[in-house]
Amino acid sequence: MGIPTINQRVTAAIAEEFELDSAQITPDARLIEDLGLDSLDSVDLIAALEREFKVKCPEAEARNLRTVGEIFEFVAQLQPA
Repeated sequence: MGIPTINQRVTAAIAEEFELDSAQITPDARLIEDLGLDSLDSVDLIAALEREFKVKCPEAEARNLRTVGEIFEFVAQLQPA
């Protein structure tokens, strides 16, 4: 799967899960400061990514994600080669 497709799907999953405008979801957007998510939302984010990409997200790593761009990279690394 190509990077643009991954990024589009991550953006759509975040927008749907947290009822956000996809225009807000840019690579530099910070999850807490810019998108208004809190630490409890990280559980929902992980679940949404696992559903969308049918992968298992290592929770310890996922909890360290701070920006949408970091999520893009994280999900890309989880994809089979």
